[in-house]
Amino acid sequence: MEIASCFAGDFSFFQFLGAIAVSGLCFVFAIFAVRLSPASFGRKSRSVESDGAGSGASLRKACSCACSCNSSGSGLATATATAPSTPYLNGGAEEMLDRAPVVSERQTGASMMEQLVPEITTHALSYLDYPSLCRLSMTNSLMRKAANDDNAWKALYHKDFTLEQDSVTPPNGWKAYYAATRAIVNINAEFFNIIRERSITAMSHLWFNADYVKCVHASGELFTGYNAVVESWQLAFNWDQGVDFQVRDVRARVLTDMAWVTMKTFVDMDTGPFNVTNVYEFHNGHWFMVHHHSSVLIDGEVDQPMVNG
Repeated sequence: MEIASCFAGDFSFFQFLGAIAVSGLCFVFAIFAVRLSPASFGRKSRSVESDGAGSGASLRKACSCACSCNSSGSGLATATATAPSTPYLNGGAEEMLDRAPVVSERQTGASMMEQLVPEITTHALSYLDYPSLCRLSMTNSLMRKAANDDNAWKALYHKDFTLEQDSVTPPNGWKAYYAATRAIVNINAEFFNIIRERSITAMSHLWFNADYVKCVHASGELFTGYNAVVESWQLAFNWDQGVDFQVRDVRARVLTDMAWVTMKTFVDMDTGPFNVTNVYEFHNGHWFMVHHHSSVLIDGEVDQPMVNG
């Protein structure tokens, strides 16, 4: 029993030593396998290429030429000059060449708006109103160029105002002409709001303070001079107990410092409209009324679309 136990103990000790020896050999083989792997070859080749590129760059910098050097490093400089600065990823040179047109197109900044025919661009912008077209011009340089197109503002003018002035050639372009016409239409609408509110203070500010201003009310009475015109409106506001009316067929014509507006006003749809003409002059950056004429239209009603000033 003692001999068997001793033999068993010695045998276990030998097995332990053998296991240690086998493990050591496996560790050594693993280190050699890692050193001889393809990844290590790739790292070495990349390091060699980078070293070669660095030496080629220094050589190119020293000789300041591309391929005319007669030294032994000319071939390396030429190869480095023709080689790409970054390695190809997920493919070869063919894939990079396929991507080149996309990159160049993206760098040119081309857009769909630039590729449209000018007539199509003008037609598309004609659906925008005045505020939207102004906001579009403030987005970027391309949209500003499209929104400032003279044909677009001419189409917008004909849509918002009248076709009577199709043959007119504004000296400052249709955009400036549209803005001036819009300002006159707004001033003219403010004139009728003052009548509805019966504000003599606002009416006195609207008229230009000059002796040549004139006002002809619907009664046919003529008033000349600023003071007489303002007093006539004061009498009208005191006499009338408030009146509401509709304004139709507004036609505006704007010159450099003068504008006139013709329209029809309906106090009672059964009695027919009044023909109204307002004349304005531009002084010190503001439009002022210098003439107002109102008369009854004897020919009867004229069916015209209402203009919302």
